[in-house]
Amino acid sequence: MTTYPTHTARTTYTARPIGPSALKELRDTDDAGRPRVPFTDDEGGAPLRCCLRRSEPGEHIVLVSYAPLRRWAAETGAEPGAYDERGPVFIHAAECEGPAGDGHPFTGAHRTVRRYSADGRILGGRLVEVPDAAAADQAFDEAFAEAFGDPETRLVHVRAVEYGCFLYEVRRP
Repeated sequence: MTTYPTHTARTTYTARPIGPSALKELRDTDDAGRPRVPFTDDEGGAPLRCCLRRSEPGEHIVLVSYAPLRRWAAETGAEPGAYDERGPVFIHAAECEGPAGDGHPFTGAHRTVRRYSADGRILGGRLVEVPDAAAADQAFDEAFAEAFGDPETRLVHVRAVEYGCFLYEVRRP
């Protein structure tokens, strides 16, 4: 197992929601080429990738296919090849205000922190176990410090272990 040095000074790692231009496109046609089908979320609790919070009962949302690595690669010129994947994400059906705070969203469960190189290849991953919300910031900061301690890491995806769904990305500070 290769280990990488962690930062000695506190580094802030920012959870990045899906960007405004991508959201505008996704609210029309998703990354699989399908038109959106909005619905009212009667139960609440859906992880919204536009504002990095869980939905409230009665909110108007949509489940779309999203290709986060493909969109990042288009910005950077990377060629992720077979690592270019897409999957389901929930977003508000209409424009929203975006994230209301900082910190690490969607905590309280097992998460993976997956590292990507400048060319879009997976470098590795780490399971992050968060026993309670109070421990989340420290657990994720340690995982991100480890990930970005590898000089080859350019981008990190945080994913749900249960379904493998993309939750948010963190870029090199």
